[in-house]
Amino acid sequence: SAAGISLRTQEMYAVVFAARYVDLLWNFSSLYNYVLKLLFIGASAAIVYFMRFGAPQKATYNAEEDTFPVQYLLAPCAVLGVLINQDHTSPFEMIWAFSIYLEAVAILPQLFLLQKQ
Repeated sequence: SAAGISLRTQEMYAVVFAARYVDLLWNFSSLYNYVLKLLFIGASAAIVYFMRFGAPQKATYNAEEDTFPVQYLLAPCAVLGVLINQDHTSPFEMIWAFSIYLEAVAILPQLFLLQKQ
């Protein structure tokens, strides 16, 4: 059942993990690390997929109440990621910083949904 769960929060966590682990494309440190990162991304994507398209979950998801405007979270986090990071010349560092800032606020749509219920 997806009742009481914010799809918007789940989508933002999927973006967080995809952005944070973008280094999978060029940085291999260990098989364990590689597999774990893929599992985080895959699990987040699966949750979003099942909430959007899965037969039992889609029917129980309440889209009318999940109305938090996530663009007001994504844009400032992207700006902060570009402006405040470890290495201003590295796009990877900017993306990683964006993921850290986004993770800090990704739970807000869930809290907003719970407050409405």
